Amino acid sequence: MSFSDGLADFRSDTVTRPTPAMLEAMASAPLGDDVYHDDPTVNLLEEESARAVGKEAAIYVPTGTMGNQLSIMFHTNPGEEVLANGASHIRSIEAGAAQALSGVAFRTVEREGGQILPEDVDDAMELAGFFPRIGLLTWENTHNLSGGKVIPFETMEATSARARSHGLSIHIDGARIWNAVAATGIDGPAWAGLADTIQFCFSKGLGAPIGSIVCGPRDTIDEIRYLRERMGGAMRQAGVIAAAARIGLADRGRLVEDHQLAQKLAAGMAERFPGSIEPGDVETNLVRAHFPSFGMDWAEVADRLARANIKVNPPLKAGWRIVTHRDVDEVDVERLFAALS
Repeated sequence: MSFSDGLADFRSDTVTRPTPAMLEAMASAPLGDDVYHDDPTVNLLEEESARAVGKEAAIYVPTGTMGNQLSIMFHTNPGEEVLANGASHIRSIEAGAAQALSGVAFRTVEREGGQILPEDVDDAMELAGFFPRIGLLTWENTHNLSGGKVIPFETMEATSARARSHGLSIHIDGARIWNAVAATGIDGPAWAGLADTIQFCFSKGLGAPIGSIVCGPRDTIDEIRYLRERMGGAMRQAGVIAAAARIGLADRGRLVEDHQLAQKLAAGMAERFPGSIEPGDVETNLVRAHFPSFGMDWAEVADRLARANIKVNPPLKAGWRIVTHRDVDEVDVERLFAALS
């Protein structure tokens, strides 16, 4: 549904506001001190999250970036490299955190849709040792910069097996892993079983205001808990925000609605602006349109959107990302079309 102030915000699925159920849960959550690991609401969230992806344990963290970086810090040694797709969030959109905090660099694979193939691992490992050692393979699923593409399960399965044969650890940046689940019907434990650790976000499609989580073996999570304190990510009465995350996790099945709305948006864009998008390319809740085909410059579009109380990020390299989520609906999509017409 739309925001009560009439705003239709398509910039990201991070812009959602807490539902009444989340606000009620936050106000009434039993609390403790999570540094002592005795906040009952956080403990429940960690147990539920670990169970949802078939891992032994989990740790609640403020952000997905922190979850990814703690995982890199655990799995690697300074001077090593991380094997990643060149367009992955963990490499490109985390402000150089891995280099600054863990002293590692990236060995990149340039393939569409965030993919890495088994032969890419072989090629990278052939020079590891002469070039810097590689300690970790990372995935991002769904893949943001490709427009919410789901990396095929079979690809991840084959490549992760090859990585393990080379002795690599594996981490999944699953910020939107539940969108991959919704799009494919393949459950969380199957995806997470392809890696040692996985992080996912509560503050994206799940709609909670704050937080992400890292899941993995219990001894791994115990060490990451220590590293979280080093990074300044230890929280006190964090049950206040964990309560909302629990609601979002329990309601994750509704993500199919976001995907359906994205399909309707893509179909409407293709009809109104031929050549702007191929609807069949839209797999989840991220719609990427080819901006120049609109025949308008961004200043004109931005003015129209502002007057209609609609927010969309400006195009990046002529690619326009429009994101569906719980707080926009079909009426908002029609408003968007009307503003562009």
